[in-house]
Amino acid sequence: MKGIILAAGAGSRLYPASLPISKILLPVYDKPMIYYPITTLLLAGIKDILIITNPLDIDNFKKVLGDGSQIGVKFSYAIQEIPKGIADSFLIAEDFIGNSPVALVLGDNIFHGFGFSSMLKEVGKRDFGATVFGYQVQDPERFGVVEFDKNNKAISIEEKPKNPKSNYAVTGLYFYDNNVIEYAKTLKPSQRGELEITDLNKIYLEKNQLKVEILGRGFAWLDTGTFESLLQAANFVQSMEINTGMKIASIEEVAYRMGYISKEQLLEISKKYKQNGYGKYLEKIVKL
Repeated sequence: MKGIILAAGAGSRLYPASLPISKILLPVYDKPMIYYPITTLLLAGIKDILIITNPLDIDNFKKVLGDGSQIGVKFSYAIQEIPKGIADSFLIAEDFIGNSPVALVLGDNIFHGFGFSSMLKEVGKRDFGATVFGYQVQDPERFGVVEFDKNNKAISIEEKPKNPKSNYAVTGLYFYDNNVIEYAKTLKPSQRGELEITDLNKIYLEKNQLKVEILGRGFAWLDTGTFESLLQAANFVQSMEINTGMKIASIEEVAYRMGYISKEQLLEISKKYKQNGYGKYLEKIVKL
């Protein structure tokens, strides 16, 4: 399975903080925001990842992440010249995807919860249909909303409805079979001129090929697109890391625990950060 991170937006809701650099490279507590979606894909067993960004920020992403070989994975890069919607990612990434199934995660989405790794591994094995994740929110009118029948089967999805049929939002994490490319080619721009991911999910729903995994009360889903949510995410990560003594979304640690790099390689990486707690944490993991 291939993976895509969409990190192409201007981040205007975070101006002026995101004027000099992509919001996806802004820090969420002790690491760049993009570390979080990378970790999500790594936990699903995905090692071949395409990062879609804009022309102004692509060099910064390459500077931060390189080609991925340092953590035993492969990072590629592509440009979305003009924001045309989430579903446009599959048209940009057609050659990258090839004949593989693919997962897409939005660059400003953070997921954390007990059992999430196991769930991702299971979903990552699916090569037919689509899987999305539902999360209960207080303001569903801001999101794509999924409606369920009495058997908890998804029966409708609606983008930013005025009168939501449920409180379950579709999060920014999506898994698709290889048909997604052809389905994306059939989409028409919405009133706001974008290829909507909800319209793509509707195709799978109408074909009875859409699974909705519910992220329950033990999960946190954070969309870091505003100053308030960015601070909330940083505070959440800080609290969890201090309380548990474990890092959230350390891509080096995840790569090591997934068997992508050795102890020796992790120790070498830790030297890069030897002046702060991040390097000491990686060093501690090597010695466990």
